[in-house]
Amino acid sequence: MTILEEFPHPVASATELLAVRGLKVTLHAREAALRPVDGVSFSVRSGETFALLGESGCGKSMTALALMRLLPLSGRIAGGEVRFVGQDLLARPESAMREVRGGQIAMIFQEPSTSLNPVMTVFDQIAEVLVLHRGLRGESARKEALRLLAAVGIPDPEERLATYPFELSGGMKQRVMIAMALAGEPQLLIADEPTTALDVTIQAQVLEVLVRLQAERGMGMLLITHDLGVVSKMAHQVGVMYAGELVETGDRAHFFAAPLHPYSRKLFAALPSEALRGRALETLLGTVPPLDREFVGCRFADRCPSVMARCRNEAPAWHRIDGQQVRCHLFDGQRSEWVRAAPAELVAAPPGDARGPVLQTRDLEVHFPIRKGLFKRVVGHVRAVDRVSLSLAAGRTLALVGESGCGKTTVGKAILQLVRPTGGSVQFGGHQLAGLSSQAMNEHRKGLQMVFQDPFASLNPRMRIGDILLEGMAALKVGPDLAARHARIDELLQRVGLDAAMRSRFPHEFSGGQRQRIAIARALAVAPRVIVCDEPTSALDVSVQAQILNLLRELQAELGLSYLFITHNLAVVDYLAHDVAVMYLGRIVEAGPAEQLLRGPAHPYTRALLAAVPRLDGEHISAPRAGGEIPSPINPPRGCHFHPRCPLARDICRSEYPAASVLGEAHVVHCHAVREGWGEVARAG
Repeated sequence: MTILEEFPHPVASATELLAVRGLKVTLHAREAALRPVDGVSFSVRSGETFALLGESGCGKSMTALALMRLLPLSGRIAGGEVRFVGQDLLARPESAMREVRGGQIAMIFQEPSTSLNPVMTVFDQIAEVLVLHRGLRGESARKEALRLLAAVGIPDPEERLATYPFELSGGMKQRVMIAMALAGEPQLLIADEPTTALDVTIQAQVLEVLVRLQAERGMGMLLITHDLGVVSKMAHQVGVMYAGELVETGDRAHFFAAPLHPYSRKLFAALPSEALRGRALETLLGTVPPLDREFVGCRFADRCPSVMARCRNEAPAWHRIDGQQVRCHLFDGQRSEWVRAAPAELVAAPPGDARGPVLQTRDLEVHFPIRKGLFKRVVGHVRAVDRVSLSLAAGRTLALVGESGCGKTTVGKAILQLVRPTGGSVQFGGHQLAGLSSQAMNEHRKGLQMVFQDPFASLNPRMRIGDILLEGMAALKVGPDLAARHARIDELLQRVGLDAAMRSRFPHEFSGGQRQRIAIARALAVAPRVIVCDEPTSALDVSVQAQILNLLRELQAELGLSYLFITHNLAVVDYLAHDVAVMYLGRIVEAGPAEQLLRGPAHPYTRALLAAVPRLDGEHISAPRAGGEIPSPINPPRGCHFHPRCPLARDICRSEYPAASVLGEAHVVHCHAVREGWGEVARAG
């Protein structure tokens, strides 16, 4: 059963809430005017969700800001019409728009950390909306704020009212944003990438909250995202946006059954999956074209695999095909039959090293002291990593998965000794790394490198790309002289798909995907054996993600690299990883070969993670979801750390941590239910 079937909407009797016709937005820059939105038309009905899909830079968020009349100072609406329940929003004065914003149309912004006021409590921020749009003050406002927090699934709402945003997790902050958006009882909700930075379990909770509240209130929703899984779970109607204009629209069922536009089909083909394991993903070459010029032909022509001569000098018209509309010359006259490309060639990975693991941790611990008082006495510890044992073979990928806050990144930093372990061992190439001085560790840094989650934050903005790559090589004395190092830099840039001439540019002159390629090139510059990849694709569009994943596979096959791949994206794990370790609150709860673990998950937490992943067919794995938030590592629960959220928990789970159970070749799980056999019924479900 899909989530849409769980919460049916009155689609048949739905009325049109929002009608957008020929909307155009212009941004005035120093050299030229940009047109991020250029003639966009769509409608949103009550009780329905319209999903606006596309890559970064296509104009999705700018469309939403234009609807709310919240454009930046350099922007203006250059044309078109926006009608909300029959009223022309573009003709209303700013004073009248203040009544519309929050009261009739509300917006959930992409990044709650920057959208919430850091010096105001949760109650004060919700109360602002209640006072402005509903006239509620005092105790009435407090009761309504409590009701809203409870409605969006925040535990202990009474306590949360007095908290500040920095005291909340990412999922909690996003739910506070939803509560604020719903406080004015809007008829239309605009959700701009509401789950992009969230773990799969928190994402599932947030999406279910939105769908349930939409069903209860009959709201219309404009959902902006680049996640096809979220679209399949939420949308009734879909619009694909590219370079400022819509190129395909239609209902969800038709769109997912047979996407029509070459751009839509490329987005689907770029998705990683188990079925594509061992094969290169299809990629979209190039980037979204700059929007500072007049387009003559099709805007997708430069990246289209089916481009024709007329595509470059004649703009395509709209064509209606089986409940869908598509803007493409391929559908002139009659529907073209697509010729599916042959499967991509296998990218063979080298066999694992039979002599043993290249990297191994045993009972690794990282406990951060908590100090209080005038003399800064230690009053406790944050048990970020608690007795973690991992083994990584040469030429293989070990995926470390789990929710934010479980200690994954700290494990990666502890392996590289960027964070000093407080216990356990780290063996690399037969050498013990734990306890080494910084000078002694330099001898091993050539073999161990890290690619960080945010390439913009990890690249020095004041240094040119060539100097960034040269810095590590010079520090670790790679290459006989400067000329050899410069030649190596040119070779590396070309190897990761960049032009050697780009070495003189600064990080801000590159896209997110290009910056991640530079980060990979920096790691490769010293010829490592192991690369720790910390969420390297989490902030990337699906098309750019495919390019990075292909690059990582090619480098592994060519150079025999080993990856510790830290992520919460299980689709990427299914495609890339050979082995998987599932981490929860500082400990490994299940580990084994990817095929065994992902097809037959044993631990309730692993099953909850897999059940929370949105699927393109709208279905989900039949398994209990992990409710609530991950507990604090300052005071982890007694017994099994997962028992407060586990549907199978019994008394023994609350008092005793489960020993390891071996289920198959190298498949290990820590769970009383599995060990005693009373979890078999749940696993079979």
